[in-house]
Amino acid sequence: MTDRPTVAFVGTGVMGAAMAGHLLDADYPLVVFNRSREKAEPLLVRGADWADSAGEAASRADVTITMVGYPHDVDEVYLAPGGIVERAPGGALLVDMTTSTPTLAVRIAEAAAARGLTTLDAPVSGGDVGARNATLTIMAGGEGSAFERALPLFEVMGKTYTHVGPAGAGQHTKMANQIGIAGTMLGLVEALQYAKAAGLDLERTHAALSGGGANSWSWGAYGPRILAGDFAPGFFVKHFVKDLRIALDESRALGLALPGLELAERLYARLLDADGADLGTQGLWLLYERGEQV
Repeated sequence: MTDRPTVAFVGTGVMGAAMAGHLLDADYPLVVFNRSREKAEPLLVRGADWADSAGEAASRADVTITMVGYPHDVDEVYLAPGGIVERAPGGALLVDMTTSTPTLAVRIAEAAAARGLTTLDAPVSGGDVGARNATLTIMAGGEGSAFERALPLFEVMGKTYTHVGPAGAGQHTKMANQIGIAGTMLGLVEALQYAKAAGLDLERTHAALSGGGANSWSWGAYGPRILAGDFAPGFFVKHFVKDLRIALDESRALGLALPGLELAERLYARLLDADGADLGTQGLWLLYERGEQV
């Protein structure tokens, strides 16, 4: 038996399954829902309970965590009839860890508050590696008391967790993160393209630059995958394009011109249209290899 709160986890894909698994390891009673049940089977085998919908999962839990794909998915699981906000018990905490829009985060917070629920928009950074290793960076928007309540869960799933402001602030912070990653991914791919054109040994070049100013999280995580020809998703291109488009919309609403972000969105959109939707973000390398970046 455990005195830990019951957690509903909605969305057991590439990252969500690992995150939910850490909660099981920490002895949290877990109820899971995913549109494709087979993706949740490993968690069910380990002791998680199945729910037939996101709303049902929330109805059986003290805390509901969501990690789904797109803002329209977030809207559906939270705000549709029979969804999480409608069915969660009074006093429940709702934590959306999907990268979504600040505006939607505020709408969910307002709808939840009307039912006596509290929310956090708490998107993450760190990709599949961070999810597997429980080293995610978590940026949370919402009330401070809600953050304190969620902190024991964040400590199980991540390494860095910060309360960044009111509802919507977590999503704004994640947009800043994605803008930064967009630039480092372009730098990674173009640096290695230059090294290749100059006839350098790519593995030695990558190793040499790993100790210098060119190093970054993306350089260390995705450089070796590119060199190994591994373009499997740690973070899908289709989801990255979604994020970059949200960032562009938000920056324009703020009156900002961000040409680097615009370039990254244009290149990744080109990769998306060239059957690259289900590649990892390091798949940008293939666009350059085919000469389709210009």
